Amino acid sequence: MSIPKIGFIGLGLMGSAMVGRLQDKGYDVTVLGNVNRTGVEAALARGGAEAANAREVAEASDIIMLCMGTSDQVEGRMHGDDGVIAGLSAGKVVIDFGTSLPASTIALGEDVAAKGATMMDAPLGRTPAHAKDGLLNIMAAGDKGVYEQVKPVLEDLGENVFHLGALGAGHTIKLMNNFYAMTSANAMSEAFAVCDLMGIERQALYDVLSAGPNGSGMMDFIKAYAVDGNPEQLAFSVRNARKDVGYYEQMLQSLGRDSLMARGAMAATGRAVDDGHGDDLVPQMVDNFSRWFAD
Repeated sequence: MSIPKIGFIGLGLMGSAMVGRLQDKGYDVTVLGNVNRTGVEAALARGGAEAANAREVAEASDIIMLCMGTSDQVEGRMHGDDGVIAGLSAGKVVIDFGTSLPASTIALGEDVAAKGATMMDAPLGRTPAHAKDGLLNIMAAGDKGVYEQVKPVLEDLGENVFHLGALGAGHTIKLMNNFYAMTSANAMSEAFAVCDLMGIERQALYDVLSAGPNGSGMMDFIKAYAVDGNPEQLAFSVRNARKDVGYYEQMLQSLGRDSLMARGAMAATGRAVDDGHGDDLVPQMVDNFSRWFAD
């Protein structure tokens, strides 16, 4: 596929950064936004086109990319008379960059294949700041031949591009990744809040833990806010964290299993959302733990 035409649905912070990167690399991009038109207007100002609906995006594009928040949102854009699937034809490729339920992805793949097209999942690691410079981690899965076909485009978006197996494997591993990340983030947030209870400097705790095997990038993200006051090192909302850990639990429950470790992260993020702090960034969970300890 030489210089494919790109369709992009979902221009939030991450999607907008990805579209900007694609335009920097010379791709023709057709976009579809929603209520917030900031990303759409930026893409149009740089020569992009806007479609009226998802079907038109698919009809105008060789590769249709979705970067949305939930499986329900992806399914909503894929199905229906004005959905992506209605606009597909043989040879087109659909890539879901969001964090979705593997079972939903696999089911959509069957509907896409019926049109002679191919579905891939390719959830993302890192942040919109990385996306602007083409430095994402991309966890791709699906038909290996089609992956090789679209890999040059993925490499324009990502520094580390993986092929992880059959359709759904990318979303499966992403849910594991986010379960581990959010469990670690909440544990570190609670530990910093306990420092306050015990009269220990937060910096002292960080110095000791980071010098040993507990040291990690996630610890550094939480420390950036808990000690330095900057939550933007991990620009990921508490609401999205709860959604992803919930998807991880749902994935295991579909196999007749329950997660013991996810319960704590789910309880903490869920309580924060219920308390009105769902739009806070994950590093700000330390404030929730401090508040709960003070109750």
